[in-house]
Amino acid sequence: MLRFRHLLAPASTLHPNIVIISKDDLANLLNARHWQPHSILGLHPLKQKGKARLVGRALLRDAVTCEVVDLKTDERFPLKKIADEGLFEGLIGNRTEVFRYRLRIETGRQEIRQFFDPYAFLPTIGEQDLYLFNEGNEHFIHKKLGAHVREVDGVQGVAFAVWAPSAKRVSVVGDFNRWDGRYHAMRALGSSGVWEIFIPGLGAGMKYKFEVADQGGFLHLKTDPYGTYFEAPPHNASIICPVDDYQWGDAEWIEKRSKMKWADEAISVYEVHFSSWKRKVEDGGRPFTYREMAHDLTRYVRDMGFTHVEFMPLAEHPFDGSWGYQVTGFFAPTHRFGEPADFQYLVDSLHQNGIGVIMDWVPAHFPTDAFALAKFDGSALYEHEDPRQGFHMDWGTLIPNFGRHEVRCFLIASALAWCERYHIDGLRVDAVASMLYLDYSRKQGEWIPNQYGGNENLEAISFLRKANDLVHHYYPGVLMIAEESTAFGGVSRPTSEGGLGFDFKWNMGWMHDSLEYFKKDPVYRKFHQNNLTFGMIYQYSEAFMQVYSHDEVVHGKGSLLMRMAAGSISEKANALRGLYALMWAWPGKKTLFMGGEFGQSGEWQYDQSLDWSLLQHLDHQGVQMMVRDLNLLYRSHPALVYGDTRHEGFAWVSAADADSSVISFLRRGANEREVLLVVGHYTPTPRYNYTVGVPFAGFWKEILNSDAEEYGGHGEGNLGGKYAEEFPWDGQPYSIKLTLPAHSTLIFRLET
Repeated sequence: MLRFRHLLAPASTLHPNIVIISKDDLANLLNARHWQPHSILGLHPLKQKGKARLVGRALLRDAVTCEVVDLKTDERFPLKKIADEGLFEGLIGNRTEVFRYRLRIETGRQEIRQFFDPYAFLPTIGEQDLYLFNEGNEHFIHKKLGAHVREVDGVQGVAFAVWAPSAKRVSVVGDFNRWDGRYHAMRALGSSGVWEIFIPGLGAGMKYKFEVADQGGFLHLKTDPYGTYFEAPPHNASIICPVDDYQWGDAEWIEKRSKMKWADEAISVYEVHFSSWKRKVEDGGRPFTYREMAHDLTRYVRDMGFTHVEFMPLAEHPFDGSWGYQVTGFFAPTHRFGEPADFQYLVDSLHQNGIGVIMDWVPAHFPTDAFALAKFDGSALYEHEDPRQGFHMDWGTLIPNFGRHEVRCFLIASALAWCERYHIDGLRVDAVASMLYLDYSRKQGEWIPNQYGGNENLEAISFLRKANDLVHHYYPGVLMIAEESTAFGGVSRPTSEGGLGFDFKWNMGWMHDSLEYFKKDPVYRKFHQNNLTFGMIYQYSEAFMQVYSHDEVVHGKGSLLMRMAAGSISEKANALRGLYALMWAWPGKKTLFMGGEFGQSGEWQYDQSLDWSLLQHLDHQGVQMMVRDLNLLYRSHPALVYGDTRHEGFAWVSAADADSSVISFLRRGANEREVLLVVGHYTPTPRYNYTVGVPFAGFWKEILNSDAEEYGGHGEGNLGGKYAEEFPWDGQPYSIKLTLPAHSTLIFRLET
């Protein structure tokens, strides 16, 4: 923050002319603290000695002379320079009524310019817009606030608007006025807290910020909260950038999506951290651009059979090491990989190849960087004043004030803007648990209870419900996915039934339990069979998405491959394939972080490429091939989808053979005989003639064996399948005798 640097010039700098402007208005203009500059600058009727006159004023940088030019008659009216700062004033001949005009100036460089006056235009935001914004019901406020290239009264320019209710003065600054807040001061729109100005002649590509003067006399140079594009740190200026001009080619996809019932569809998500998926080795190891990624990633994801890509946050953020989770530009794809139109091209390319796009969205917190939202107008505007409510202990960030109408509008508009402007198919909402609880990661005395004395954040709960409902209302088929790590009830239940309204919730419990099991020495796994079976107790309490995310391969945890308890890389790969096959066979939609699909050996590094060279080895090729086959299996067998969210689609065969570390279960489709048998065996010693009960007679075809030779396994199996015998077992009327390879998961289909 800076003290006001625009001090009133000494009296000697005022020119010895007749000055019409009042001393107070003059001082406020030249000190850049006038909250209604439009009432002084421009053309205004004037009563002088009882006679109606018209006065003109302009505050211009570098102008030596200034004239008002009537657009209709070309008549010129000279204004007198009454202050060295560039304030011009004068009576407009015998005119009494305001007319359309331009300003004509001569600069000290003997340059003559003619342009429209920003102070000649009415507000570009209506009273109804402001009312709804202050009420919390203007869902698309991003179309009104921010910087928008517009034509007003036939004049091209940019309309700027920003919310800063505690500000004493707000100006738009940029290269066009040498970042001087005395010029292009904005007007306050009543009691709305919104400041506005239309500046003719500006256009796409120009940099700008808002210079906010607070009540204490300090200046805050802020980026646009609604900005669509930003320059790189350390300057971080907002850049005027229209985002509605892209010509989309995904109409067929959007139409199909709007009719989709995702609970009944296969969803297999490939989670991607953009800058570390692949890098251009031949170009200094730089990350791919959006357009480069459009070709390579689309081809890869389509080949692997994933239905969706999920990008870790691509909203603008200053620090690479935050992985994008500390957002400063809630409406802007990060500049790191290209312009907004390039990101639109990436999404369009994925859509045209039948691949959905999910974005990580982070409304739970934002960073303390002085150039962004923190203390935006000198007050705790977007955050809470009290750190017990407004400071995030774990991440050193600020928590939005979810109870403030305008903040809710801001965040909801962000969600809707990603769907509207970039055709995003789903938002995975980060850190939902931290939003739900006032005492999240806090000790007694470090938090303030809600009005009922509880620890639930009622404002955040209300916000999430509204955000989910509005996304679903405006963009049918768009998914809302919660990363929520507690047992909060009804996360994926509709709001009409008292839930939060998400479509799916990440199954953090199953992820933790299954990894705990597979990292244990097989000798001890029989004592931890519940790690594999406990998840079914709560599996249908929510609509779950099974997930192995980026959080499981960082901070010293090691890669998924290296967390397998087996010895050699080949044995670890064998165990990992068994785990993946179990995950795909278990109910719930799927999400897998990049690198996991080919058994990345090293822990994920956000500033390095995945180690694609590992694919020259069969162990890694085999994991990749099996994940591809699992996706194909999932998408082609209704029994693997039907029970994702319906309890009748799953039935245990046996969960009790802990001594053998074997589990078996059925996945059922809508048709009674549409059934799959899944058998998991997780010790290093193969088992032969192992009896498993089945519900029907007939041939049970082995359609997946994680130990298959083509995957790099030992090739032990069941010679394509087994015929059921009329020998009751495991509570079933029939049974089959199987070979269970080491560390394996087998899937059989009843041939009808």
